Amino acid sequence: MFKSPFSFDGRIRRTEYGLSILIYFIGYFLVFMLTALFTGFMELDATGATLLFWVFLVPILYFNIAQSAKRCHDLGNSGWYQLIPFYIFWLLFAEGQSGANEYGQNPKEINRFEEISEIGKA
Repeated sequence: MFKSPFSFDGRIRRTEYGLSILIYFIGYFLVFMLTALFTGFMELDATGATLLFWVFLVPILYFNIAQSAKRCHDLGNSGWYQLIPFYIFWLLFAEGQSGANEYGQNPKEINRFEEISEIGKA
């Protein structure tokens, strides 16, 4: 899990995507709190506070977009599908495609094959 969280390549399972959404919301809350803290501490005006907010927020947004694209890939769709309104619910609850697709191997099956190969070596 989370081997390359900022990459757009590959596929991820529902569990990793759900944790990514949770990390995104926690990160967004922290960005909001840090911006409020630094704005009061450095006595910034509205423009400075907005700029500071976006500086903190861009990495969190990039992480979320990359993870959503990989989850779209697990369903066999382009990463652009995440722009569809309410598609996040489909990403959270839909079963990924079994077997390999054009975006890579099924993340569930990768772990199974490794475990099975270890059983034979014992």
